[in-house]
Amino acid sequence: MKHRLTVGAHPVRDRLSTKSWIAHRVRSYGIASIIVLATCLQIAQADEPPPQLSPAKTAAQANLVDIRSLVPDIAEDIKYASSDNFVGRPVHGYLAPKCLLLRPAAEALARVERELRTQHYRLKLWDCYRPALAVADFVHWAHDLGDQRTKPQHYPNLDKSQLLGDYIAPISGHSRGATVDLTMERCAADGTHCAPLDMGTGFDWFGVRAHTDAPGIDAKQHTNRLLLRAAMGREGFRNYPLEWWHYTLTPEPTPHTLYDVPVE
Repeated sequence: MKHRLTVGAHPVRDRLSTKSWIAHRVRSYGIASIIVLATCLQIAQADEPPPQLSPAKTAAQANLVDIRSLVPDIAEDIKYASSDNFVGRPVHGYLAPKCLLLRPAAEALARVERELRTQHYRLKLWDCYRPALAVADFVHWAHDLGDQRTKPQHYPNLDKSQLLGDYIAPISGHSRGATVDLTMERCAADGTHCAPLDMGTGFDWFGVRAHTDAPGIDAKQHTNRLLLRAAMGREGFRNYPLEWWHYTLTPEPTPHTLYDVPVE
């Protein structure tokens, strides 16, 4: 079934119209207002309720926990807290390089990590919970067609105008606290000297090659993606097939709630 975006009582069915609507709001109201607008958008099937923005002001109030409280030495490279990402700078809402998740998702991810270690593999985390403010920052960046600094690394085969709506949406599942972006590493028998598996693309590479079953990757890269998918699947994480690195715990603990507490 097609997804439908609704704003109040007026459905917006055409993708170009949707993209224009978002761009207009970004120009007119700025980043902060997109958080409020997101609560009014329904990007879901017709029988699902629209997402609601949680009133929580802190991670504790949102029941978000740091994954390192469960796995103190899990490998992390939290991209949006740095300049090494498709925006090219730290993203709004990321005040520290931490992986926060709702506790059921954090506990499931810890189980994945512990199982992988018995096979001399490890996870490496790129992003976990994402504040609604950060998503609004992405939308603002996507509208700025003059900023092309990260095109060679992240969208070499696409015009930036294609990113808004197709790859960057005003609502992200990450803001519900049970979605992670990650890869796998292979380690020496003593658990040291871990090296990332070749997955065929880097993180946040916009294009068909990033699809989990992309036809353009070689057999080893595809095998590595399937290893990750199998490991995550055993603990209830479902892959988003257009991004090999993207996984969501199912069922989600709060499927209709967005959070906007800072990562700190």
